[in-house]
Amino acid sequence: MKVLCIGEALIDMICTDRGSSLSNGQNFLKKAGGAPANVAAAIAALGGKVDMAAKVGKDPFGQHLIDLLNEMGVNTQWVIQDENNFTTFAFVSLMEDGERDFYFNRGADGQLSKEDLSTIHLNEYSIVHFGSATGFLPGPLQTAYTHLLAKAKANNAIISFDPNYRHLLFQNNTQSFIDQSWPFIEQCHFFKLSDEEAILITGCDTVQQAADSLREKTNAIFAITLGKDGTLLSVGNHMKMIESIAITPVDATGAGDAFVGAVLFQLINFNPAQLASISLMEWEKIIANANKAGARTCEYMGAMEAFKHLNNSIFN
Repeated sequence: MKVLCIGEALIDMICTDRGSSLSNGQNFLKKAGGAPANVAAAIAALGGKVDMAAKVGKDPFGQHLIDLLNEMGVNTQWVIQDENNFTTFAFVSLMEDGERDFYFNRGADGQLSKEDLSTIHLNEYSIVHFGSATGFLPGPLQTAYTHLLAKAKANNAIISFDPNYRHLLFQNNTQSFIDQSWPFIEQCHFFKLSDEEAILITGCDTVQQAADSLREKTNAIFAITLGKDGTLLSVGNHMKMIESIAITPVDATGAGDAFVGAVLFQLINFNPAQLASISLMEWEKIIANANKAGARTCEYMGAMEAFKHLNNSIFN
């Protein structure tokens, strides 16, 4: 079986003047990106079969994304080139600690429609992954997201969700992001949140309170990533902290996507009913492996470039 990832594929323009704001930066490096595209590339790098559903511009940047995803081993049959919209750009500023600031110049990614996805046969996929806050912005992609969620549930696929909150996209309407996240959290089988996302979505004051709130409202297995402090795993009635991997970070871009990709790679041969047969100890191993994938990604500049250094031998 294989995974279907839906959402944006875009170009990250990374400011290489470390510590400089975007307004002061002078030098930029072009890198392929987009959260669901990153997840797809990570799955492929680890050896899994994965398809990407997205829309890019019919321009050199869109072609670059398609070529690179193909090179990484991702099936781009459902990556559509739009003649009327340019490829989406995200300008990224790197701080001294490896964290990032974003500025989006949105184009073709938001134009992916449910009609574009109408010929996808979901019975070919064991997992469908929704991984982008841009899917919650008004437009065709928003409708396509909710439509595909219903289809994935009807086709008995494992549903995975990562909201990828970006304050810039929802700074004037965070409630819209929160409201749209809940149907995915309630219906998915696995989701990943950062500590910031967990607190924002639940309205709680601490990560522990957020985890308790999430456990009351969903039966999904979930992970809350805490950076160097580890990952909080929730499985059934159990919660467990999984240690992080000590590294010197170069660029945190794509670390969360590598984490999700590693989890989904390890679940690719399961169906929803079989998830219950995975023991807590096995889940701890799955998350520990995902932490390794995220840590490896932080050691390189740019997500796709980092994924070239991923393979399933890091799980040993």
